[in-house]
Amino acid sequence: MERVKNEFLTQLDLLLCSHEEKESILAEYEAHLNELLMSFSSLDNENKIREQIYQRFGTPEEIAAMWKDELSVTPSRMKWLFIAVNILFFAGGIALTVAHNLFDWQWVTTVWTQLTSFPITIAFIYMFFWALLGYEIGRGFGHKGKKLMKRTFIMALIPNLTLMVLTVFHIVPHEWFNPLLKETFIVLCIFLTILLYPICLFSYNWGKKASV
Repeated sequence: MERVKNEFLTQLDLLLCSHEEKESILAEYEAHLNELLMSFSSLDNENKIREQIYQRFGTPEEIAAMWKDELSVTPSRMKWLFIAVNILFFAGGIALTVAHNLFDWQWVTTVWTQLTSFPITIAFIYMFFWALLGYEIGRGFGHKGKKLMKRTFIMALIPNLTLMVLTVFHIVPHEWFNPLLKETFIVLCIFLTILLYPICLFSYNWGKKASV
Protein backbone atom coordinates (compact mmCIF):
# COMPACT_ATOMS: atom_id res chain seq x y z
CA MET A 1 0.00 0.00 0.00
CA GLU A 2 2.77 2.40 0.90
CA ARG A 3 4.40 1.80 -2.45
CA VAL A 4 1.18 2.66 -4.31
CA LYS A 5 0.78 5.87 -2.30
CA ASN A 6 4.38 6.95 -2.91
CA GLU A 7 4.07 6.17 -6.60
CA PHE A 8 0.90 8.26 -6.82
CA LEU A 9 2.46 11.23 -5.00
CA THR A 10 5.68 11.03 -7.04
CA GLN A 11 3.74 11.15 -10.31
CA LEU A 12 1.63 14.03 -9.04
CA ASP A 13 4.79 15.88 -7.94
CA LEU A 14 6.32 15.57 -11.41
CA LEU A 15 3.11 16.59 -13.20
CA LEU A 16 2.57 19.68 -11.05
CA CYS A 17 6.04 20.90 -12.10
CA SER A 18 6.49 24.42 -10.73
CA HIS A 19 2.90 25.01 -9.60
CA GLU A 20 2.94 27.63 -6.83
CA GLU A 21 0.75 25.53 -4.54
CA LYS A 22 2.50 22.21 -5.22
CA GLU A 23 3.68 21.55 -1.67
CA SER A 24 0.28 22.16 -0.09
CA ILE A 25 -1.47 20.10 -2.80
CA LEU A 26 0.86 17.14 -2.22
CA ALA A 27 0.43 17.38 1.56
CA GLU A 28 -3.35 17.47 1.19
CA TYR A 29 -3.46 14.43 -1.08
CA GLU A 30 -1.03 12.53 1.14
CA ALA A 31 -3.37 13.06 4.09
CA HIS A 32 -6.37 11.90 2.04
CA LEU A 33 -4.47 8.85 0.81
CA ASN A 34 -3.48 7.88 4.36
CA GLU A 35 -7.13 7.99 5.40
CA LEU A 36 -8.25 6.04 2.36
CA LEU A 37 -5.56 3.36 2.68
CA MET A 38 -6.52 2.70 6.29
CA SER A 39 -9.88 1.46 5.01
CA PHE A 40 -8.08 -0.86 2.55
CA SER A 41 -6.28 -2.86 5.22
CA SER A 42 -7.89 -6.05 3.95
CA LEU A 43 -6.71 -5.47 0.38
CA ASP A 44 -3.29 -6.78 -0.68
CA ASN A 45 -3.61 -6.39 -4.44
CA GLU A 46 -1.80 -3.24 -5.56
CA ASN A 47 -3.75 -2.97 -8.81
CA LYS A 48 -7.08 -2.98 -6.96
CA ILE A 49 -5.79 -0.42 -4.46
CA ARG A 50 -4.58 1.80 -7.31
CA GLU A 51 -7.94 1.44 -9.04
CA GLN A 52 -9.79 2.48 -5.87
CA ILE A 53 -7.54 5.53 -5.47
CA TYR A 54 -8.17 6.60 -9.07
CA GLN A 55 -11.91 6.19 -8.64
CA ARG A 56 -11.86 8.30 -5.50
CA PHE A 57 -9.45 11.07 -6.47
CA GLY A 58 -8.77 10.68 -10.18
CA THR A 59 -5.44 9.92 -11.82
CA PRO A 60 -2.38 12.10 -11.11
CA GLU A 61 -2.74 13.47 -14.66
CA GLU A 62 -6.35 14.50 -14.03
CA ILE A 63 -5.53 16.11 -10.68
CA ALA A 64 -2.57 18.06 -12.12
CA ALA A 65 -4.68 19.26 -15.06
CA MET A 66 -7.43 20.42 -12.67
CA TRP A 67 -5.02 22.47 -10.55
CA LYS A 68 -3.28 23.97 -13.57
CA ASP A 69 -6.65 25.03 -14.99
CA GLU A 70 -7.61 26.64 -11.67
CA LEU A 71 -4.34 28.60 -11.59
CA SER A 72 -4.67 29.96 -15.14
CA VAL A 73 -8.37 30.24 -15.96
CA THR A 74 -9.73 31.69 -12.73
CA PRO A 75 -7.45 34.78 -12.67
CA SER A 76 -8.20 35.30 -16.35
CA ARG A 77 -11.93 35.27 -15.65
CA MET A 78 -11.51 37.70 -12.77
CA LYS A 79 -9.45 40.06 -14.96
CA TRP A 80 -11.90 40.04 -17.86
CA LEU A 81 -14.87 40.44 -15.52
CA PHE A 82 -13.59 43.79 -14.23
CA ILE A 83 -12.51 44.91 -17.69
CA ALA A 84 -15.97 44.04 -19.05
CA VAL A 85 -17.71 45.94 -16.23
CA ASN A 86 -15.55 49.01 -16.89
CA ILE A 87 -16.31 48.84 -20.62
CA LEU A 88 -20.00 48.48 -19.75
CA PHE A 89 -19.83 51.71 -17.72
CA PHE A 90 -18.26 53.51 -20.65
CA ALA A 91 -20.56 51.99 -23.25
CA GLY A 92 -23.60 53.02 -21.19
CA GLY A 93 -22.26 56.55 -20.75
CA ILE A 94 -21.40 56.90 -24.45
CA ALA A 95 -24.79 55.59 -25.54
CA LEU A 96 -26.56 58.03 -23.20
CA THR A 97 -24.40 60.96 -24.39
CA VAL A 98 -24.95 60.18 -28.07
CA ALA A 99 -28.70 59.71 -27.59
CA HIS A 100 -28.98 62.97 -25.65
CA ASN A 101 -27.14 64.99 -28.31
CA LEU A 102 -28.52 63.39 -31.46
CA PHE A 103 -32.08 62.45 -30.59
CA ASP A 104 -34.94 64.44 -29.16
CA TRP A 105 -35.99 61.89 -26.55
CA GLN A 106 -37.42 63.47 -23.42
CA TRP A 107 -36.66 60.56 -21.09
CA VAL A 108 -33.00 60.54 -22.20
CA THR A 109 -32.74 64.29 -21.58
CA THR A 110 -34.24 63.82 -18.12
CA VAL A 111 -31.78 61.04 -17.23
CA TRP A 112 -28.86 63.06 -18.62
CA THR A 113 -29.85 66.15 -16.65
CA GLN A 114 -30.19 64.18 -13.43
CA LEU A 115 -26.83 62.43 -13.83
CA THR A 116 -24.87 65.54 -14.78
CA SER A 117 -26.31 67.46 -11.83
CA PHE A 118 -24.08 65.57 -9.36
CA PRO A 119 -20.90 64.61 -11.30
CA ILE A 120 -18.70 64.47 -8.21
CA THR A 121 -20.91 61.78 -6.69
CA ILE A 122 -20.62 59.74 -9.89
CA ALA A 123 -16.84 60.16 -9.82
CA PHE A 124 -16.61 58.79 -6.27
CA ILE A 125 -18.93 55.87 -7.07
CA TYR A 126 -16.59 55.07 -9.96
CA MET A 127 -13.62 55.21 -7.59
CA PHE A 128 -15.38 52.62 -5.44
CA PHE A 129 -15.41 50.30 -8.46
CA TRP A 130 -11.64 50.52 -8.70
CA ALA A 131 -11.26 49.93 -4.97
CA LEU A 132 -13.46 46.85 -5.32
CA LEU A 133 -11.24 45.61 -8.15
CA GLY A 134 -8.15 45.65 -5.93
CA TYR A 135 -9.95 44.20 -2.90
CA GLU A 136 -11.50 41.25 -4.74
CA ILE A 137 -8.23 40.29 -6.41
CA GLY A 138 -6.38 40.54 -3.08
CA ARG A 139 -9.03 38.49 -1.26
CA GLY A 140 -9.31 35.90 -4.02
CA PHE A 141 -5.63 35.37 -4.89
CA GLY A 142 -3.63 36.72 -1.95
CA HIS A 143 0.06 37.44 -2.57
CA LYS A 144 -0.19 35.76 -5.99
CA GLY A 145 -2.64 38.37 -7.24
CA LYS A 146 -0.41 41.45 -7.45
CA LYS A 147 0.64 40.86 -11.08
CA LEU A 148 -2.96 40.09 -11.96
CA MET A 149 -4.08 43.33 -10.30
CA LYS A 150 -1.51 45.36 -12.26
CA ARG A 151 -2.48 43.77 -15.60
CA THR A 152 -6.17 44.23 -14.91
CA PHE A 153 -5.63 47.85 -13.86
CA ILE A 154 -3.72 48.72 -17.04
CA MET A 155 -6.22 47.04 -19.35
CA ALA A 156 -9.26 48.46 -17.55
CA LEU A 157 -7.75 51.96 -17.72
CA ILE A 158 -7.57 51.96 -21.53
CA PRO A 159 -11.18 53.24 -22.05
CA ASN A 160 -10.54 56.09 -19.59
CA LEU A 161 -7.39 57.24 -21.36
CA THR A 162 -8.98 56.80 -24.79
CA LEU A 163 -11.90 59.06 -23.87
CA MET A 164 -9.54 61.68 -22.44
CA VAL A 165 -7.46 61.73 -25.64
CA LEU A 166 -10.55 61.93 -27.87
CA THR A 167 -11.90 64.83 -25.81
CA VAL A 168 -8.60 66.75 -25.62
CA PHE A 169 -8.11 66.56 -29.40
CA HIS A 170 -11.74 67.56 -30.05
CA ILE A 171 -12.49 64.26 -31.80
CA VAL A 172 -15.44 64.09 -29.43
CA PRO A 173 -17.25 67.48 -29.52
CA HIS A 174 -16.77 69.43 -26.28
CA GLU A 175 -20.36 70.65 -26.55
CA TRP A 176 -21.57 67.14 -25.77
CA PHE A 177 -20.05 67.36 -22.29
CA ASN A 178 -20.80 71.02 -21.53
CA PRO A 179 -22.35 70.39 -18.09
CA LEU A 180 -19.26 68.42 -17.06
CA LEU A 181 -16.36 70.27 -18.69
CA LYS A 182 -15.90 72.78 -15.90
CA GLU A 183 -12.44 73.62 -14.65
CA THR A 184 -12.99 72.26 -11.15
CA PHE A 185 -14.41 68.98 -12.43
CA ILE A 186 -11.59 68.52 -14.97
CA VAL A 187 -8.97 69.06 -12.23
CA LEU A 188 -10.85 66.60 -10.00
CA CYS A 189 -10.91 63.98 -12.79
CA ILE A 190 -7.16 64.31 -13.33
CA PHE A 191 -6.51 64.06 -9.59
CA LEU A 192 -8.75 61.00 -9.19
CA THR A 193 -7.16 59.31 -12.22
CA ILE A 194 -3.74 59.74 -10.59
CA LEU A 195 -5.17 58.20 -7.41
CA LEU A 196 -6.61 55.15 -9.16
CA TYR A 197 -3.55 52.92 -8.83
CA PRO A 198 -2.78 53.80 -5.17
CA ILE A 199 -6.45 53.10 -4.36
CA CYS A 200 -6.28 49.75 -6.16
CA LEU A 201 -3.03 48.86 -4.39
CA PHE A 202 -4.37 49.81 -0.94
CA SER A 203 -7.56 47.81 -1.55
CA TYR A 204 -5.53 44.86 -2.84
CA ASN A 205 -3.44 44.79 0.36
CA TRP A 206 -6.61 45.05 2.44
CA GLY A 207 -8.18 42.15 0.52
CA LYS A 208 -4.97 40.12 0.87
CA LYS A 209 -5.12 40.49 4.65
CA ALA A 210 -8.78 39.46 4.62
CA SER A 211 -7.87 36.25 2.76
CA VAL A 212 -5.56 35.02 5.53
